[in-house]
Amino acid sequence: MNRSFDYDVVIVGSGFGGSVSALRLAEKGWKVAVLEMGRRLTKVDFDRAADSSTALSWMPALGMKGFFAQEVFQHVAILRGIGVGGGSNVYGAVLLEPKDRFYQDPAWAHLNPDWRSELAPHYVTARQMLGVNDNPYRGLQDEWLEAAAKKMGAHDSFGAVPQGIFFGTPYRPAPDPYFNGKGPDRQGCTQCGRCFTGCAVGAKNSLDKNYLYFAERAGVKVLTERKVTHLEPVPEGGYLLHQEHPWDSGITYKPLYARQVILAAGALGTQELLFASRDRYRTLPKVSKTLGARVRTNSEALVGILAKDENVDLTHGASISTHFYADENTHLTQNRLPPAYSMMKLYMVPMVDDAKPLRRALRTVWQYVKQPIASTRVYFSRNWYKRTTYLTVMQHADNELNFGYGRTLLRGFRHGLKSRLGKGGRTPSFLPQANAAARAFAEVSNGTPQNMVVESLGNLSVTAHILGGAVMAANEREGVIDVNHEVFGHPGLFVVDGSAIPANVGVNPSLTITALAERFASRFPRKEH
Repeated sequence: MNRSFDYDVVIVGSGFGGSVSALRLAEKGWKVAVLEMGRRLTKVDFDRAADSSTALSWMPALGMKGFFAQEVFQHVAILRGIGVGGGSNVYGAVLLEPKDRFYQDPAWAHLNPDWRSELAPHYVTARQMLGVNDNPYRGLQDEWLEAAAKKMGAHDSFGAVPQGIFFGTPYRPAPDPYFNGKGPDRQGCTQCGRCFTGCAVGAKNSLDKNYLYFAERAGVKVLTERKVTHLEPVPEGGYLLHQEHPWDSGITYKPLYARQVILAAGALGTQELLFASRDRYRTLPKVSKTLGARVRTNSEALVGILAKDENVDLTHGASISTHFYADENTHLTQNRLPPAYSMMKLYMVPMVDDAKPLRRALRTVWQYVKQPIASTRVYFSRNWYKRTTYLTVMQHADNELNFGYGRTLLRGFRHGLKSRLGKGGRTPSFLPQANAAARAFAEVSNGTPQNMVVESLGNLSVTAHILGGAVMAANEREGVIDVNHEVFGHPGLFVVDGSAIPANVGVNPSLTITALAERFASRFPRKEH
């Protein structure tokens, strides 16, 4: 049976990997479509999400169709963005290049004699496209972080973070400042502290302002509210992409037929799609048995500090604006919170130091028994989100998770991913550097340091930086894709997102995912007409 392709290339996911691929392949003459599970977001969506956790959250089964998902597995809790532009809608726009250890990591150093040199020009392009520059503003929270860095003997590493934000004149539209006037008009950052719930003023350089903006003008079709259930190879070549609506069973879609497919649904989405195709629908039987292996977080912890002064307001500034390195392997940033995050006060527990999970949990519970008023005061605090600083503490550590697939209690016995321990043991939920930083910050700010309940009582690390699971390798016995991102055993199927990265980045990974996607696209051939 002869078929005609709907598209030359269909990309699943519109985050950093998908958006880069969409633009660059369209520039090379390919007919491209992007399938996105979430919605196309507007200023109204961002305004609502800033004030309402219900408007922000992605839980379609419960009627919440926002763009921020929180998913809990046995060994880790993961945060991610869902919507046109993917994680760029909810991230802090921090765009850091990793240190040398990332390029030299044994997990992938044997695949390239000099990853740093090869990726260098692609980092340059990524920075230009994402509009990276150092945050020029400082607020009280930043002053406190600098003082904490001094107390920890790490002041030399303190500074502004490089960010993808337009720090122009606020409240005044300006012509595109990045692409010789060819991009969308922009407005400068108002320092509202709401980057994590979407930038309603349009100052954040989210993907709809750069890669996706130009991709659509190059003819790329972005099809929203499309969840791909599985891929099916076609004997005469190409793939069928079977789709469903993410929450409305009354809406149906016919399969799309594509010459080639790029999976860019994020580390979780890409793994789940490959697992479903291989193990449930049995349409991609040659996908490597290593699928789900070598999943990494940034070995991170979240700690909070509540200022005792009820009238202090720390929300003025970008959500993240300054950082420092507590030691060679430990990176810290501060975080301002929007009103919608007020629910997170219920996640906070008294700070306890203990590397033994059970003992730490028992000691945390004992704090409630011993000091019930002090331990629960946070839950009744006025202006909690205005007074609270979160520190994100990330480490370059060598530990891994593995993901499997099947029916799981955590998903109501539906099919889904299941976490297992991998090399190096469990990602630690207790980082002594994190507690030390929180206490130093509390001292200089007259605040109360706190831990996260899922870390202290659940022994779960929390991350927004999940990588791996469909990693790059020399052959199918070691990984899922080759150095050109093509899936072993399935020609014309590619993985271009964080799931392809086998090494720990150690910092916010968005810039690295973008650079790797630029490298992939530079190797992709032009269409022969």
